[in-house]
Amino acid sequence: MLKVWIMLLCIGLASCSQLDVHTYSQETPTLKLREFFEGHVEAWGMFQKRSGEVTKRFHVLINGHSEGRRLILDESFTYSDGSTQKRVWTLTPVGPSQWRGTAGDVVGEALGEVAGNALHWKYVLNLPVDGKEYQVHLDDWMYLMDENTMMNRSFMTKYGVEVGQITLFFRKQP
Repeated sequence: MLKVWIMLLCIGLASCSQLDVHTYSQETPTLKLREFFEGHVEAWGMFQKRSGEVTKRFHVLINGHSEGRRLILDESFTYSDGSTQKRVWTLTPVGPSQWRGTAGDVVGEALGEVAGNALHWKYVLNLPVDGKEYQVHLDDWMYLMDENTMMNRSFMTKYGVEVGQITLFFRKQP
């Protein structure tokens, strides 16, 4: 009986495969990360708990510029409760479609890959909540909708359990 349970568990785990960013390799418009984020970008988003309840809304002003090969994204967040936050990403291309990123509240490096109109990021974030800080894993998917609009959906987990989702819309400014 134990062997049957182990086999069923293995089959179940194998069926939980991750979506591959290359699924979107033929989708257009083609995402050129540097081209989209250089200059001024404005974004609006929300955080939802597992239940679907929206617990926080936010607005982001992003100023992007290049320093050599690196792309710097200076982000200023304003949350619905009036609080603010700053994050500065340093993104570095490590191949024709792969990027690495660092930021002050990111543990180690974010790893990302672009294919077609999509970017898939994975990273660990130090998240402040009610005076405490938690390390959460983000599985971040961005989709270029047109040359000036991008949508983002992030799945946040702790110990492998989803704690919430982030939905974000970006608009490149003239």
